Amino acid sequence: MKFEVRIAGTIHVVELEHNADHWRVTLDGQSLDADAVEIAPNTFSILLRGQSHEIRVTPSPSGMLTLQTGLEEFTAEVLDPRAWSGRRHRALEAEGRQQVVAPMPGKVVRLLVKAGDTVEAGQGLLVVEAMKMQNEIRSPKSGVVERLLAQEGQPVNAGEVLAWVN
Repeated sequence: MKFEVRIAGTIHVVELEHNADHWRVTLDGQSLDADAVEIAPNTFSILLRGQSHEIRVTPSPSGMLTLQTGLEEFTAEVLDPRAWSGRRHRALEAEGRQQVVAPMPGKVVRLLVKAGDTVEAGQGLLVVEAMKMQNEIRSPKSGVVERLLAQEGQPVNAGEVLAWVN
């Protein structure tokens, strides 16, 4: 599969080839070997050049994808969605009841929704401050905020459940 992708404002050519449990990735003509496993809905563990990366993919209603790894966040857009073998951005939306967890330790500084609110995939639910940076935690799917377990000012640990979206 070959795609033209805009990541953080720059256009790249990405080619993906899957063989058994191994991915061959070519980025702008440079070949990379990658081991990728989906460890949770829209969360991937990727071994690239001997380094492990956890990448969260969040689709937005506009068709853009938000890619989060550690404290870094990028936006991506497939420029010709027809080249994506018929997969639509919405196909990445998580299904079923989803828990939303803190990606890192920090402090909840703002709640953007309340229990019972209807949300879209990629919509911000709350903001966690970590290492003097504010990180918006987004909904993995369209649905209803079933439970909001976080409160403003609350310290949170990495992996702690903050909300449920159904």
